[in-house]
Amino acid sequence: MTSPSTEPKAHSHGLGEIPFSKLATHGSFDVDDFPVPNGREEEWRFTPLRRLKGLHDFKGEADGVDRLDVDAPEGVTVEKVGRDDERLRTAGLPADRVTAQAHSAFQEATVLTVAKGTALERPVTIDRQAQGGTRFDQYLIELEPMAEAVVVLKQTGTGVRAGNLDLHVGEGARLTLISVQDWDHDAVDVTQHNAQVEKDGTFKSIVVTLGGNLVRLSPKVAYKDRGANAELHGLYFTGDGQHHEHRSLIDHNLSNTRSRVEYKGALSGKDAHAVWIGDVIIGEGTTGTDSYELNRNLQLTDDTRVDSVPNLEIFTGEVEGAGHASASGRLDDIHLFYLRSRGIPEAEARRLVIRGYFLELINRIPIEELRDEIMEKVEQKLASHE
Repeated sequence: MTSPSTEPKAHSHGLGEIPFSKLATHGSFDVDDFPVPNGREEEWRFTPLRRLKGLHDFKGEADGVDRLDVDAPEGVTVEKVGRDDERLRTAGLPADRVTAQAHSAFQEATVLTVAKGTALERPVTIDRQAQGGTRFDQYLIELEPMAEAVVVLKQTGTGVRAGNLDLHVGEGARLTLISVQDWDHDAVDVTQHNAQVEKDGTFKSIVVTLGGNLVRLSPKVAYKDRGANAELHGLYFTGDGQHHEHRSLIDHNLSNTRSRVEYKGALSGKDAHAVWIGDVIIGEGTTGTDSYELNRNLQLTDDTRVDSVPNLEIFTGEVEGAGHASASGRLDDIHLFYLRSRGIPEAEARRLVIRGYFLELINRIPIEELRDEIMEKVEQKLASHE
């Protein structure tokens, strides 16, 4: 399967053609369209290339093994398809060399389809257990018009993984994707999520990143018609030596579209490093766009590092709303003092404050059992910190 690469839109300037948007990225299915990164590129400057275990300049063989268990209710079709399947031709373009390598190397894709007008009574659960080696994957989740579904992707185990997850949300459909990265401490994961949202469709992403040596996750949203809505939420708890990087891009290329982005992280331990890049483009000639993005980080120890970069480009004066905010710092001493003044020990007070910090985001998960599971894992990370 081949497809031409695409470049950011350009417009005329006194010095010739220049990119219209600095945030719009080059995309291609061909790995050779991307130079081998050296770490000085804008899109790679925060990622420790030496810890990618060769993904950025892959020359070996994909020898990884995964166990994939899918629990799907009636109204869902799950298929394994080859590279020539027509549905894969509308996949989102990889935005970097690693995800292009993943697209070039996958042998078969997993396609999950929710039938038109079907409102699932229970979630679809995809349990992915990596069992070592290096592996490249391609997934497609497609909701036909007026369908409604919650899909939970749980990822555990060890190995080196790269891939693309495409999400097609049909007209009037509603998809909630909950992606949990709970890899073993030595695992590497580089994945791009590509959401395409049709007229009056709603896409909600909830990302929970707790494990892995290096996790780099890039959610991207493209609108296909007016009235489309996207919400990207994320929670990460980054511990000793872990690198967690989340890079979102929402392109409001059409009028009357909406987006909300909210990511919250906590860091604890030597050389814990969290990166959040939030890019939003509001295109030329659009009207009625409503967008806001927020990132907050709690640094629980001194030897952690946070890079938080919100970016907003607006090329029209007809905007319903647009803004962003970013903040990183220590626990609020006032909150701790309030709790301790009421007889709560300091360690317990800290746990309560951090639990409250994450609670609003965890409560967005529409599955009680999964909410409890995530909170328990956060508590375990806190116990390790203490």
